[in-house]
Amino acid sequence: MSFVRTLARPMLASSFVLAGLDKLKNADDTARQLSPLLRKATASLPFRTDDKTLARVIGGTQVGAGVLFGLGKFSRLSATLLTVISALNTFVEWRSADISSKEGRDARRSQLLKNLSLSGGVLLASVDTAGKPGLAWRAEHFAADAKKGASHLAADARKTTGKKLHKADKAVRRAVEQATGA
Repeated sequence: MSFVRTLARPMLASSFVLAGLDKLKNADDTARQLSPLLRKATASLPFRTDDKTLARVIGGTQVGAGVLFGLGKFSRLSATLLTVISALNTFVEWRSADISSKEGRDARRSQLLKNLSLSGGVLLASVDTAGKPGLAWRAEHFAADAKKGASHLAADARKTTGKKLHKADKAVRRAVEQATGA
């Protein structure tokens, strides 16, 4: 891992870890803020659970993904999870912000820009391959290598088969000449 990644990942992850811990500690408040979204999520789940449990799951996921991202383990997966959670947080905070005063509207805008910046950072990290090829690149090059290998095999088979056919043809002609005396 490069020095920049070693330094930047924990810096970016710290905000998510602390926010996740806050969500876990204040699960009632988190459930109240997320209740419109959590009701829809609960309705689509095959099992029933309450909003507080889902709020804890979101907080725990945020802490876990933040720690993994900060440590550089499963960084693309954890960054993708953090992107989704960040988008969720951005929407909820934007919706629940107090806009009755100019200060409230300014705070709402500042919070939105902060959340969008964090989302952009983890979105970039979710596609960062750290100098290693990603799955799409590997699959594309594997297919190209397999195609190249198959064409080489086919050419070798044609060459080998052609030589053997040529030898067999000569042998048959000689046998026919000897048999007919011509």
